[in-house]
Amino acid sequence: MDKEMLNIGGTCQYLTCDSYDFLPFRCESCHGRFCQDHRTEAGHKCAHAGEWAAKRLQQQANRTSSPSSGSKPTVLTASQCSHPQCKTLIDTLNSVGVACSTCNRKYCLKHRIPEDHDCKNIIPLGARQGVRGPSQADKARTALGKLKLWGKEKQAAVLPKPKPSTAASRAVALNQLKRTAKGDDKVPLEKRIYLHVEAEANTITSKLPQGAFWYNKVWSVGRLLDDAARGLQVQNVNNRGGGEEERLRIFHVEGGRLLDFGEKAEDVLAQGNTIVLLRGVGPVSAAA
Repeated sequence: MDKEMLNIGGTCQYLTCDSYDFLPFRCESCHGRFCQDHRTEAGHKCAHAGEWAAKRLQQQANRTSSPSSGSKPTVLTASQCSHPQCKTLIDTLNSVGVACSTCNRKYCLKHRIPEDHDCKNIIPLGARQGVRGPSQADKARTALGKLKLWGKEKQAAVLPKPKPSTAASRAVALNQLKRTAKGDDKVPLEKRIYLHVEAEANTITSKLPQGAFWYNKVWSVGRLLDDAARGLQVQNVNNRGGGEEERLRIFHVEGGRLLDFGEKAEDVLAQGNTIVLLRGVGPVSAAA
């Protein structure tokens, strides 16, 4: 036989067979090469008969009973939303699970927000029964006490400053405020109210601690607060439905009180007044 032809294929390794096969069969149990007549384990009397089949069955059993951590989530490996009235399976290809850092549970997308799964009334996983933090009412009373003390100190710091005593001097001070103030150019001049705005360092972190701004006097206090927070680059989560401890409020220094979101700016503020952004000081009714 041509030497080049011998490089293709091989001789059957069965003891009594010496036939040459260009495409020999490989036994997965003993790893030998055989011709077509002796390709089966029974045909060549394999010394390791059944080993390959046993390994294959074991591999399949391992994949079924213990899926790898890197495999895609399936219905078999999914868990159920922790909301007591929800049966949605989470951690699947169709529905991801969202962990709540407050109660240490996982929920579907519908119940991922704390208010949607009544998070404030759930004892966190891992916490001891009967051991709970201060209630919202306790927090409000504490914040109210701090607010009253802080308001007195702030008024003492702001109000004793030399105030313009005449109409002319007040006009000069207002004109100076107007020259440095910033705001929306779309607000008509006749509707602008000019204010000093500060961010109280003990309750919030702002990139700009204070500034002079103008706003539309017909705006509500809530809209004015949103614009003031943007002006001082203060994080504002009032419109995200968070708790009172995360809400921003406006403290009117000259009036000595918190302003309600629904009040109109021109009814409670005057040109040149000072307002301060506070966080977590409780609702206006509690501070009244």
